[in-house]
Amino acid sequence: MIEKNVKIINETGLHARPASQFVEKASRFKSRVFIEKDGRKVDAKSIIGVLGLGAGKGSIVKIIAEGDDEQEAVDELVKLLHSFEE
Repeated sequence: MIEKNVKIINETGLHARPASQFVEKASRFKSRVFIEKDGRKVDAKSIIGVLGLGAGKGSIVKIIAEGDDEQEAVDELVKLLHSFEE
């Protein structure tokens, strides 16, 4: 299992468009992938779950992956979240 914390710096947080892109990217991996905020852990492949976290600007989220491609999954999802900051 691989875990990595990421700070959401995007002005609008992990709202509809970024959340949709995040879920789409997470769904490409074989590993089980989760995103956690304030102790609430949801399936990163579920748009409802990701939006339900309410991860606004300044939130710290943890990306968690478990499976064959777990390292790649975490690396790519962290990279994606950082790309929303620009």
